[in-house]
Amino acid sequence: MQTVNRIDPLRDAVAALRADGAVALVPTMGALHEGHLTLVRAARRQAAHVVVSIFVNPRQFGPNEDLAAYPRQLAADSALLEAEGVSLLWAPEASAMYPAGYATNISVSGVSEGLCGANRPGHFDGVATVVCKLFNQVRPDLALFGEKDWQQLAVIRRMARDLDLVRPHVDRILGVPTVREADGLAMSSRNAYLTPAEREAAAALPRAMRAAIAAIAGGAAVEAALAGLEQALLGAGFASVDYAQLCDADSLAPLASRGTAPARLLVAARIGKARLIDNMAA
Repeated sequence: MQTVNRIDPLRDAVAALRADGAVALVPTMGALHEGHLTLVRAARRQAAHVVVSIFVNPRQFGPNEDLAAYPRQLAADSALLEAEGVSLLWAPEASAMYPAGYATNISVSGVSEGLCGANRPGHFDGVATVVCKLFNQVRPDLALFGEKDWQQLAVIRRMARDLDLVRPHVDRILGVPTVREADGLAMSSRNAYLTPAEREAAAALPRAMRAAIAAIAGGAAVEAALAGLEQALLGAGFASVDYAQLCDADSLAPLASRGTAPARLLVAARIGKARLIDNMAA
């Protein structure tokens, strides 16, 4: 596995890979877990070569968020990726991604405005900007993202369509289903923030979501089912619930009732030092 941290060597290395077959990109912020490795394995099934980026993007963190504390373990991550057969690790410094004088920002309206967008102003601008840069730097044939960050995936798909990145540079943006622990908790780098007691309590999140989905499917009012979900989380030890919404799976518009179009239940809740997000088809 090659590791590069500057743009020119990256482009040379990717050009050499592309001469031998299709290239898939898996963008990450590191602190890799089984969820990330599942993305890598899916990418290997789709392309001859896999490029993984590791970059803790400062532009998607708010002033009071966990940028400084976010786990960084490049050596361990690199070993995991090499064992998975990754061809190239793109691990730039912030100065390579945002050199002196950098002044461009990408904002995606609509799908970015509610849910995490309402609670984390500017977050999805940072996501859209860095992913657009990664697409232009690597120019992959396809890119893979986890469905755990459903809103992020929606923002990236909209950005790629609107800026004509889907062709010729990125033919496909694939969502890969959420990878879960044995007790149902979605895998996340931020799970490392939890104490053992908090980690045990956090398993209430997927349970409460499944219960709410079942209640709605059984005819319960959406508002009542979501209120029950929130009370279940607070009762289990969560400090607060940022949101619990039933949304159209594509537009992310809130739904007051369950119709025939695909829907998604999306939740963000805080426990200990962690803000956990999850979503499920509903």
